[in-house]
Order: sequence, then C-alpha cells, then structure tokens
Amino acid sequence: MKTRNVGDVQVGAIGLGLMTFDQSGSQPRQQLLDTVRAALDAGVTLLDTADAYGPGDEKGADAQGENERLIASILDELGVRDQVLLATKGGHVRTDGGGWDTDSSADHLHQAVDASLGRLGVEQLALWQHHRPDPAVPYDEVIGTLKEIADSGKVARVGLSNADPDQIRAAHAVLGDALVSVQNQFSPAFRSSRPEIDVCEELGLAFLPWSPLGGLGGAKDLASTFPAFAEVATARGVSAQQVALAWELAQSPVVIPIPGAKRPQSITDSAAAADLDLDEDELARLDA
Repeated sequence: MKTRNVGDVQVGAIGLGLMTFDQSGSQPRQQLLDTVRAALDAGVTLLDTADAYGPGDEKGADAQGENERLIASILDELGVRDQVLLATKGGHVRTDGGGWDTDSSADHLHQAVDASLGRLGVEQLALWQHHRPDPAVPYDEVIGTLKEIADSGKVARVGLSNADPDQIRAAHAVLGDALVSVQNQFSPAFRSSRPEIDVCEELGLAFLPWSPLGGLGGAKDLASTFPAFAEVATARGVSAQQVALAWELAQSPVVIPIPGAKRPQSITDSAAAADLDLDEDELARLDA
C-alpha cells in the first residue's frame, strides 16, 4: 500500500477505525482477529481507538476503556504489536444511562493517559489525541495540559480531534513537532472540514477523517445519495466506498482516512482505495 506520514512515522494511506469493534454475538472474536489480520495483509498500519469507545450504551460508564483492552488483546494474540501505529484518545467520557460527556481538566487528561497506558499494556502511547473540546475548559488551558503530557515522555506523539483551524494553529504554536495529526469528520456527506485539511497541509500535520464514509449504510446508500460516486465506481469496476476514500486521499497528501470495519472483506475493500488514482475529470464530478 502507498504510505503517508504521521509525524516521523510512515503508515498505510488507509487506516482502520476501531470504534465499532465489539466482542459480542454479532462480532465473534475470531471475526475481529480476521479483520485485523486482513487489514495488516492489505497494508493498513494505523489503527485508531479511544478510551471512550466500548460496547453498547447500556453499559454506560463501565464501557470506558473496553475497546482499548479488546484491541490490545487482539494485537497480542496475533503477535503484531510492532507492525502497527496504535492511536488512542482521551477527554471524552462515558456516563451512566448511555450518555457521553467531556472532561478536559488537567487532572482527568493526565489520568486518562495513565489509564490508556495500562489498558494498552505499553510504556509509551504511540499517538495520543485530545478527543473533543470541552466547553468547561478554555482551549488554551487544554493546550497547556497537552504540552505537559507531551513533555512527560508518556506519549510519543500528540494529536487533536474535532478541532477548528484556530485551535490547530494555537496548539501547533505551543506543541511544535510534538503535534502530528488532526482527526475531524470528513466525507462526501460532510465536507465542512476542508479548512482544517488546508491548515494541516500548511503545518505538515496528518489529517485523519473520521466517519470517512459519512455514516452511510453501505454501497447502496452511498450510491443513492451521491450518484456521481456510484457512476465513477461502475466505470472503474470498484465499490462506491473505494471511490469515496480515493476522493478523500486526493484532497491532500496529508489525508489518511480511517474507515471502520468489522469484517475482513470490508477493510480489504477499503484498503484498495489507496491504489485508486482518480483523474481530474472524475475528481471534478465528485467535487460538484
């Protein structure tokens, strides 16, 4: 697979988002093991989780950290820890009753880093990302805490998530080379993060689109909502999802989409988008 940079590390141009990984009846462990193995076989090396990811709203606060523990155990069982850049996040918390909240207090963010280190079983987090701005904490205070975390040696690289251009620039001014990435929503259905992509390209930061397929329910929904993507896919003999991801890759050399997948076939199909080069006419149609 073609590669792109996250700071000083090269990763496959398509990553894997792990939010929906859940060792439930619909996702037996062997299926998840096969999905991660298929991702690696296809050249995917960036895996993205978060301390707030976990199965089902019914677990509430008890879901905190479950996704991290699950993916750590899968990587250990496969023996592939050294083959991936495993990214996680902190600052978004699960609450009882199935809710979600933010906590960007300095105490919580430092504790979140320590907790992720323990759950992932590592001495240093390869990429730790601030998950979401907290209305209760001024962003400059958050940046100060991120600087403390970067200087602690507990994280190798720092990223932002759901940040706007001003926040990205402010964080970069303080964190410098320690800041390597921004993870915002971007897809055919959600294009308003284009300014953040431009800032990332200017500053040399990776841009990791979350929900890069727009939360659409597969090829049928993508094709019906965005017929141009379906038309290009038919002409190329590939899936509409591949066209969507290839379109995102064409936005900038710093873009690294992280589609979710729960089956080997899904991530294998998504990974193939890294080798799909769209021409100028196709891109013009998709940009319209």
